Amino acid sequence: MNLTKELIHRIQSVIGAHKAPVPLHVPEFQGRERELLLDCINSGWVSSVGSYVDTFEEEVARLSGCAHGVAVSNGTAALQIALLVSGVLAGDEVLMPALTFVATANATSHLGAVPHFVDSAHDTMGICPASLRAHLEKIAEVKSGVTWNSTTGRRIAAIVPVHVFGCPVNMNALKSVISDWPMAVVEDAAESLGSYYHKNPCGSLGGIAAISFNGNKIITTGGGGAIVTNDLTLAKRAKHLTTTAKLKHKWAFIHDDVGYNYRMPNLNAALGVAQLEQLGDRLKQKQLLFDAYAKAFNGLIGAKLFTAPEGSKTNNWLVTLMLERDKADQRDSLLESLNMANVTTRPIWTLMHKLPMYVGCPRADLTTAIDLEARVLNIPSSAKLGVLQENVA
Repeated sequence: MNLTKELIHRIQSVIGAHKAPVPLHVPEFQGRERELLLDCINSGWVSSVGSYVDTFEEEVARLSGCAHGVAVSNGTAALQIALLVSGVLAGDEVLMPALTFVATANATSHLGAVPHFVDSAHDTMGICPASLRAHLEKIAEVKSGVTWNSTTGRRIAAIVPVHVFGCPVNMNALKSVISDWPMAVVEDAAESLGSYYHKNPCGSLGGIAAISFNGNKIITTGGGGAIVTNDLTLAKRAKHLTTTAKLKHKWAFIHDDVGYNYRMPNLNAALGVAQLEQLGDRLKQKQLLFDAYAKAFNGLIGAKLFTAPEGSKTNNWLVTLMLERDKADQRDSLLESLNMANVTTRPIWTLMHKLPMYVGCPRADLTTAIDLEARVLNIPSSAKLGVLQENVA
């Protein structure tokens, strides 16, 4: 069997053959986006103050199972501030998977903190609790309720579980590990709006979380992000810092901290409000697409569709193929052939410890992450492709 031809044939059986590239994931505007954007323009409230910012924050929090939301300029800014208000200081270490988008490490570095890379699990592609425990038993010690890296002498202040492609991390097992090594839990929920772990929405599984609304996400504000939490103190602090740390006053400009101009404009928030109204339909369409791919790939030798483990419900943000180990050496040739056939296909991210700015960071054994990097592919996943399946049904 020729794996390349089989993959092209089976993917095209779902999305059809096209003369132009089928994108990996595109923004879709099927609701009140134009209406709400025009309302912003007509009212003159287009910048960082406006009713749509408030509405967007409330809806994002509700959909994430949280009491509070703070809209910001992008997901990286959201994660940076979430780490900051959680107590991460310059010189601290932050645990995170090596298998993540670079924003996770960048947000940490922007604070002057140090990324510390740990291994992933095959069943979630997120942090592996068992590997984390084994690593901490080797390098960590707890003194007066604070976790320290005995090798570097730095405090380990936080851990960032990343819900890769919308698949929830095994949070119960992860929290069990963290109960022995105290640190803040800051979710990188950038890709997981609409995903659930044991009936709890991603974003509500730690102390605070960051979400992305970039143009390639399941819901977009064009460019934007949000911080969600159930902790009022953290939410107020995040809102204050992201709005230049300006104290309320009728006319005076008084700032009491080194703040950030990370505010989301009302225009972007209006777009987001309209998009959030469509989240339920978007999730249904993406499930239809995933089910169609599952049927198409049934019985395929050489690759399999990645599925979330029992107890998790993913938003199916990016549909993921996992090559068999004996096919890993074909990854790049498969990428070339699939893209030449107008089936946009991408590898997973380059592992963080391989990037020049992070090569010297502390890290655990990364055997599983290295294995996943060699075998993971993403294929076209736009919700509108699920509409095709709905029409067929």
